[in-house]
Amino acid sequence: MLDAVVIAAAKEEGGGSFLVQPDLGLMVWTLLVFAISGYLLKKYAFPQIAEALDKRQRVIEDSLETAAKTRTEAETLLEEYRERLAAAREQAEAILARSRKAAETSEKETLAEAKERREELLAQTKREIEAETRRAIQDIRNEVADLTILATEKITRKTLTEADQRKLVEETLAELDFSSLAGEGSKN
Repeated sequence: MLDAVVIAAAKEEGGGSFLVQPDLGLMVWTLLVFAISGYLLKKYAFPQIAEALDKRQRVIEDSLETAAKTRTEAETLLEEYRERLAAAREQAEAILARSRKAAETSEKETLAEAKERREELLAQTKREIEAETRRAIQDIRNEVADLTILATEKITRKTLTEADQRKLVEETLAELDFSSLAGEGSKN
């Protein structure tokens, strides 16, 4: 029904077919306006549009070149950083190796010094023990000599001359074995 109303309205207005039947005057004016619009666009608008597009293209190309330069520089810097990092690691490893070697050398030297000091103390202690042993043996000899003289005087009830005393002491000491006393002292 709606279609019937539209067709009826079109018939009342005088046919409404001006779009279907071209009017020569309207066509000429349309072509003339189109040609003037085309000329004005070509003369004034298109050059500015083309210039704006060229500017935009140059900006984009410059941006791409800058980005490429920046990327190249970044890659160069990254490579340089990696080389420096590798060199720093090598230096750190070399320093650690030198430190370990120095520590080992220091430890060996300290151990050698401690061993040498211990040996010196042991030797000194042995010398002191031997000296004390000799002193003790000498004291024992003197005591034995004194006791021998006293015993002899008591047994014989006479006083011995100095020559007799010396002879008696030497004989007694010769009979005693003091080397066993010295051997026991040096073993300790």
